[in-house]
Amino acid sequence: MHIPPLYKRESWQRFMAGTFVGAILAFCVFVYMYGQLYENWVEENLELHAALQELNSNYKALEENNKELDQKYQQKVTITSIKITITNQEKLDLDRLIAREFEEKIKTEMTDIIGRDVESLSENYSLLIKTIENKTYRIDDFSYQAEVKHLFITEVLSLQIELTPGT
Repeated sequence: MHIPPLYKRESWQRFMAGTFVGAILAFCVFVYMYGQLYENWVEENLELHAALQELNSNYKALEENNKELDQKYQQKVTITSIKITITNQEKLDLDRLIAREFEEKIKTEMTDIIGRDVESLSENYSLLIKTIENKTYRIDDFSYQAEVKHLFITEVLSLQIELTPGT
């Protein structure tokens, strides 16, 4: 039995070349889509992990403070969480993961504030601002200096921060 020499025909050569190029293009599209899905999954995983750590640290801080408080002090309004917003994230072209890491560094530095009285913190807000502004934050071989633009002290401490590249 003899196999016909179809590989010599020009139409079959075009068909085989088209099949090969199509397979390469399909593989490239598959790799791109997989990369996008994996990146979204990693970002979501990091956000959930950061939220879990924040909740655990808030829980521990509140639990410790509640044990130490007396009845009179428990009736006052206390700080329960911290919310940080970077105002010039798009201007500096910061990646979402770097911005999240920067926010986490500031939150870990300010964990002592959770559970404190709002009145005492509002009297000493300048100390809080100086604490944030006087530190250089290093993230992925880049250093940033933070400047507090707005500070809202309620049960949720809200900070609006503007970053400047440091030296």
